[in-house]
Amino acid sequence: MASHYNVLFLCTGNSARSIMAEAILNHKGKGKFTAYSAGSHPTGQVRLEALRQIESAGLSSTGLRSKSWDEFSGAAAPKLDFVFTVCDNAAKEQCPYWPGQPMTAHWGVADPAAAKGAPEEIARAFSDAFTVLDRRIGLFLSLPLAALEEMAIQREIDKIGRT
Repeated sequence: MASHYNVLFLCTGNSARSIMAEAILNHKGKGKFTAYSAGSHPTGQVRLEALRQIESAGLSSTGLRSKSWDEFSGAAAPKLDFVFTVCDNAAKEQCPYWPGQPMTAHWGVADPAAAKGAPEEIARAFSDAFTVLDRRIGLFLSLPLAALEEMAIQREIDKIGRT
């Protein structure tokens, strides 16, 4: 395995969950991982609640933007080592061809952007999604990737998505 890994987090709108996952991994995996996020049907805007959650955790939100997964399927795109879907809709869609055949897994996380109610309830939904992503990314980072065979890595990544 490589000493540096590129990871793409996918969701439909690329406005909340995948954006938060990108920020978390870029912070926790700095130097060893570069995270990106994209959507099959990007909204074009990052949810303010997601940015607040990222910043309240002390993470950088610089450069975060809602973008299409098409940016990662062309010849100029970074070589991806891992692709994680974080919403059920994106997991069911036909994904583009990812050059290099990265390992893939589905890490379904409840959509905080769909939360209704008082501002406190909506903030709680974003906090809950952030916590789930933070925990799963922490588990992913604890895998001894350089020492594991490709099939063993895939099994462990799939297990993380079930936590």
